[in-house]
Amino acid sequence: MDLHQLFILRELGERGSVAAVARALFVSSSAVSQQLSALQRSTGVALTERRGRSLVLTPAGTALATAAAGVSTAMAAAEQSVAHFHEEPAAPVSLSAFHSAGLAWFGPLISRLSGPAGPPLRCGDEDVARQDFPALVADYDLVIAHRLPHDPLWPERVTVTPLLYEPLDVALHVGHPLAGRSSVSVADIANEPWIAGHPGFPLAEAVNVVAASAGHPLRIEHRINEFFVAASVVASGSAIALLPRYTMAPAPGAGLVLLPIDDLRVGRQIDVLSRPETLLRASVRRVLGQLGAVAGSRTE
Repeated sequence: MDLHQLFILRELGERGSVAAVARALFVSSSAVSQQLSALQRSTGVALTERRGRSLVLTPAGTALATAAAGVSTAMAAAEQSVAHFHEEPAAPVSLSAFHSAGLAWFGPLISRLSGPAGPPLRCGDEDVARQDFPALVADYDLVIAHRLPHDPLWPERVTVTPLLYEPLDVALHVGHPLAGRSSVSVADIANEPWIAGHPGFPLAEAVNVVAASAGHPLRIEHRINEFFVAASVVASGSAIALLPRYTMAPAPGAGLVLLPIDDLRVGRQIDVLSRPETLLRASVRRVLGQLGAVAGSRTE
């Protein structure tokens, strides 16, 4: 049954005439009559009858109008519950991130939200191909995703909150001849052995940007998605790679250095994806705000 039609039936029972219902709802009398007729067809029972010049409820109509009042009460309670849920600042929030973002931001974010104001945070790591990030909004409230600037935009069905642009620097072994410089050029690195990600993953395409600028394919020695594994290979001195500047800054003694490319802009856009309705929740908005603060603090 149509809830609006039930509402009109209830109004007829309480206001006593089609004209009174029409005035209350700011519609025509014929529109009210059409809705009542449609409801009667759907129930298969006579709900109204003529009594003189007035249209009144039959016993079946009266019973359904009484039930409609109960439906309206239940709907009002449901709407109130939803509104309370939306404004509840301590409602749990689920968050996913690819590995380097999770490594850099999960810990500080959890610490920021650990007080009584919360909200509780449920984290998950999801390092997937670029085109698979939007589907994760079905399982998480917020999804940290990344893409290259020239990649297709995220689909319109998800809400996109830009987080930051992160440059990708060249990672070199500390003993590499170029390691002592403040930056490198494409020509400096075009003929080096490289580590690249697997095809379909965002940073695999970043190496292709370098190749396009060099004017020839790079010599890819290894296909490694996990930055920690790639960094360990770089530290062995056997190859170079592109690594994120903020989320993968090497620790002292790691055996490698990161240098910017001075004649080519290479980086990734990091965004937060969600379903549109998810951002109506106060707890989600709080997590998103704190996430922005954590991410911003790591770029300073």
